[in-house]
Amino acid sequence: MSKALIDALEWYGSIAGAVAALIVSLDLGRRATGWAFVIFCTSSVALVTWGFVSDKAQGIGTQNIILFVINVIGVYRYLIRKKPVHAEARPA
Repeated sequence: MSKALIDALEWYGSIAGAVAALIVSLDLGRRATGWAFVIFCTSSVALVTWGFVSDKAQGIGTQNIILFVINVIGVYRYLIRKKPVHAEARPA
């Protein structure tokens, strides 16, 4: 893999993670938060790839395997699963 591609993976992963964190912190609603988790997933994939093709970044790669699983749960919760209606909110 070329050095330019390895560098691009590293920088994309770090910038995308920061952008996704900003979106989550702005609390723009369920849909925006769900898409932030999609961005987190792409960031994790980039950092896992970068981590295991770089000489000394296996720790980041391993960490992002775990973060990828967490982010997939976020995508499921915010974009796929229907939010349950609580008993108090149902019409009588």
